[in-house]
Order: sequence, then structure tokens, then C-alpha cells
Amino acid sequence: MESLDKLIEYIPLMLDGFVVTLTVAFVSLAIALALGLLTATMKLSNSRLGRGVAGSYTTVIRGVPDLVLMLLIFFGGQIQVNNIGAYFGWDYIDVDAFTAGTLTIGFIFGAYMGETFRGAFMAVPVGLLEAGYAYGMSRRQVFQRVLVPQMMRHALPGLGNNWLVLMKTTALVSVIGLHDLVFRAGQAGGSTRLPFLFYLFVALMFLAFTTVSIWALNWLERRYTVGVRRA
Repeated sequence: MESLDKLIEYIPLMLDGFVVTLTVAFVSLAIALALGLLTATMKLSNSRLGRGVAGSYTTVIRGVPDLVLMLLIFFGGQIQVNNIGAYFGWDYIDVDAFTAGTLTIGFIFGAYMGETFRGAFMAVPVGLLEAGYAYGMSRRQVFQRVLVPQMMRHALPGLGNNWLVLMKTTALVSVIGLHDLVFRAGQAGGSTRLPFLFYLFVALMFLAFTTVSIWALNWLERRYTVGVRRA
């Protein structure tokens, strides 16, 4: 009973950390989607340079652990930025944990989103695009009315999996000092000597949000597969 009282006492602190976690997740998702579309476009382009840059990007991301990239950008990146700034006479630039965390996670998952989008674009039959042009649609109309709806139908399962993994990856920002849910749980567990209780609460919070996300993703999949006959 005493443990439950301690948990209730720290609920406001934990919820504050959960808001930070959600903010990191959604900002990182926006960055990842933008980078993913850019990466997919470059990989499918006729430019050898573009394909080479995109290929190198995805290869590096898939080969380096997420935690190493997080520490590299937050600590090493900040040092390098200020070394360059000192050369030009700039004032000290402080890269805060939120900026470093969201940029790192967005940069990491941009590579995975890029592969998802690339596969989805390639899955759209060329005949559908040609039919759109035959009806007199412009390139923009074909993109908005034909390519994107068809592409999203193929991309959603992969995007959903990436989103769920991204959400769990936000726990890494606690190691660079951002006061997210995991960081707050560490504080509460250290103060009360009840780490199992608070980390269990964290696990349940992530599980609850993941469940809501799966429900929303299933709804989107049904929305984008309306009229599609399943085998």
C-alpha cells in the first residue's frame, strides 16, 4: 500500500515526462517522414549522385547503433560545431538535449522510412499513373490523386512498424539528460528506492500508447484499402 501511495505521489512528475516523450516522438516522426520521402525520391531518381548519397545514408544508419549515434551527435557534434564556430569568431553554441534527441531519432528513422517509401512507390503499377495522364491530369494531380493514395496503401504497414519502434527508441534521450518519462522514472525510483515499481509504470505507459497507435494504424489501413478486394 505504501508503494502505491509513492506512485500516486509521483504521478504528476511521470506525466510531465510522458508529455516530453510524446513531443520527442512526434517531432522525430515529422523529421523522419520528410527525410524518408527525400531518401526514397533520391534512390528512385536517375541521378547517380543522388542514389549514391541516399545509399550511403541508409547503409551508415543501419550499421551504427542508435545509442552511439545519439551520443555522437549530442557530445561529439556539439564540440565540432563550436570548434567551427570558434574559427569564425562565433559565440558558444549550446545544443540542447531536446534538439539533439529529436534530430538524431528523426535522422535514424529517416533511413528506414526511406526504404519503406521506396518499396511503396515501386509497388504502384505504372499503368495507373499512365491512366491518370490519359485522363488529362497534371503531374501534380496524378501525384495527389493516384500515386499517394496507392503508395500509402502499400507503405502503411511498414510505416506503422517504424512508428512503434521509433516510439520505444525515444527512451534513449534519457541518457543525454532530457527529462522524459524514463528519466523521471529513474529520479522517482532513486528517491523512493522503488525502481521496479516506476519502471513497470513506464512499461505500462508505453504499452498503452502503443495499443492506441495500433488501433489508429489499423483504422488507417482500412481507410486506404476501401474497395480493394482481398484474397
